[in-house]
Amino acid sequence: MPVIRHILREKGLLFGLGVLGFFSTAGASWLSPVSSLAQAGGLLAVLLAAMLACAFGVVRHADALAHRCGEPLGTLILTLSVTGMEVGMVSAVMLSGKSNPALARDTMFAVVMIVLGALLGVSLLLGAFRHKRQEFNLDGAGAFLSLIIPLAIFGMVIPNFTTTTDGPTFSHFQGLVLAVLCVATYALFLGVQTVWHRDFFARSGEDHSHTEEPGPPLSFSVLLLFACLVPVVLLAKKLALVLEYGTESLGMPHAVAGVVVAALILAPEGLSAVKAAWQNQLQRSVNLLLGCALATIALTIPSVLVVGLLNGREIHLGLPASEVAILGVMLAISLLTFSRGKTNVLQGAVHLLVFLFWLALVFEA
Repeated sequence: MPVIRHILREKGLLFGLGVLGFFSTAGASWLSPVSSLAQAGGLLAVLLAAMLACAFGVVRHADALAHRCGEPLGTLILTLSVTGMEVGMVSAVMLSGKSNPALARDTMFAVVMIVLGALLGVSLLLGAFRHKRQEFNLDGAGAFLSLIIPLAIFGMVIPNFTTTTDGPTFSHFQGLVLAVLCVATYALFLGVQTVWHRDFFARSGEDHSHTEEPGPPLSFSVLLLFACLVPVVLLAKKLALVLEYGTESLGMPHAVAGVVVAALILAPEGLSAVKAAWQNQLQRSVNLLLGCALATIALTIPSVLVVGLLNGREIHLGLPASEVAILGVMLAISLLTFSRGKTNVLQGAVHLLVFLFWLALVFEA
């Protein structure tokens, strides 16, 4: 039967479900507790392999839906799928293991730096090496940045300067106001992207000649997408235990856990964005990357604030001073990059420069 044939092709999903089933039953004792670095390394490898396999499945099915829906709905589906993985993973990790009030902030900041630094830099570099100079729609990039910049400042800088609470936190009232504003402005942005100004996020003349292999029916693709999400989110709880032990045993900063989670989430979408730039579809790459950064900030902040409020957990959102400076540099460079409608290799190199310097500070501030 066609349905059985499509399911059997989902090797990543089957592997992820198998690993989830094992660690939820017989293998649960392997995680309670983790007692050696060798054990932690083995468990980390298995968990990452299973989660990556399912994450690539999420992006593959989202990408298939994207091609059927066209732009800009296509990239929006992919962006929201990846952001859903991120919010689910961060919420799951927050509710398991030891309390890490800065995990959501570290993950969110890591996503922004990886997207705007590493992935955007590589996309611009490879695209420019192959096609010399590439063009994109200035209106679309400007719309993304007009929300990314204020929401990033409100969510990751302003908490350091509020006086109602001690530390880099918001009061319940401040957090609820920010959460409502994030969701409301993102909903307005979706209206701009999908209804009122769809032309801002598309560019004529891009090469869309490559074809995709025939996939399952549309409704079945949606079901498979959500099926692939389940192991990623539930295995995140298991991953939290391993990351806690590993970072503490090796004396690494807690921010490393956020970087690992962010890299895991972004790997599939990052490859899609780089591939699009290589195929001279820079507009699609820009939509994917800037859309991911915006969705991360606009949806992760309200999600973690609500989870923290409902579970009585303190949520640290304000960044340390050095990271505030790095964030400011990255946002300024992004403004300069997207102030013109064409890109070149130098712009990609500058984005990578900022990212690599930040990565060095993660391990030794």
